[in-house]
Amino acid sequence: MIFFITISTFVCIMLGALAAYWLMFRPPSAATERLKRMGDGSGGAVASAPSALIEESSVAALAERVATPLSRLAPPSAAEAKKLQKLLMHAGYRSPNAAVVYRALQLLSLAFFPAVVALVCAVMGRPLGSAALWILAAFVAGFALPRYTLRRMIRSRQQRLQWGLADALDLLVVSIEAGLGLNAALIRVGEELKEVHPDICEELTMTNMEIRVGRDRAEALRNLAERTGVEDLRSLCGMLIQADRFGTSIARAVRVYADSLRTKRRQRAEQAAQKAAVKLLFPLACFLFPVLFIVLLGPAFINLMDTFAQM
Repeated sequence: MIFFITISTFVCIMLGALAAYWLMFRPPSAATERLKRMGDGSGGAVASAPSALIEESSVAALAERVATPLSRLAPPSAAEAKKLQKLLMHAGYRSPNAAVVYRALQLLSLAFFPAVVALVCAVMGRPLGSAALWILAAFVAGFALPRYTLRRMIRSRQQRLQWGLADALDLLVVSIEAGLGLNAALIRVGEELKEVHPDICEELTMTNMEIRVGRDRAEALRNLAERTGVEDLRSLCGMLIQADRFGTSIARAVRVYADSLRTKRRQRAEQAAQKAAVKLLFPLACFLFPVLFIVLLGPAFINLMDTFAQM
């Protein structure tokens, strides 16, 4: 039995290694070769676009090649695919293949964790019937881990956007009051915040690109609010749309909104400070107080034990 398990494990590992090697190093298609020749032929702006499209990491290419057949096995519904695309957009992944890669990773995690648990149980010599609970727990972990990771990434990115929005508004007020238009001010803010807040810079750069290609400013701002999912950015975009529609002063509106956002940030900081005492109560009660009781009452308890022993 052990010999059969060893041979099966070796065959599975070898087949997996050969499949990964073929997916990563198989020869490219004729269309890819043609695009490469077009990118290497001339060194202008037209040639840089195909070369930029071709330059992708081997890990991303491997994930896309694995994801395509797996997603065909369990295709999501239209509503689920739209919701997943929106969540991935909030996390910062705007590629058309992002949803496919996520679905493939989710299916792989559903199969990988139970397989690992079953293999460990087989190597240790335990019957699979006794390890059914562990396999079920691994299946639940494989199902919940990608969703939890995606939620954490969305929350982290939205928090970074909220942190960078205050600085962006201050620079936007200064730029507009200095005489720049809204489009030029957005470009300037994106350039200044490129190193400090890359997330807000990326979103503003994409909004400027949409305006440059001919999309309406109101629609570009709505797309900005939809891509980020941050409530403060949604309110800012709505305020800019209303100011642009009714012809009011954009500088004054942005200054008023910046003051209100600064007040909101101070209220959030006060709220977090009030929550800190409650959050510290559980670690103190579980870890610090028992140690103090042992240190303070331990010697007295030992003396009492000696006294009762002598009596």
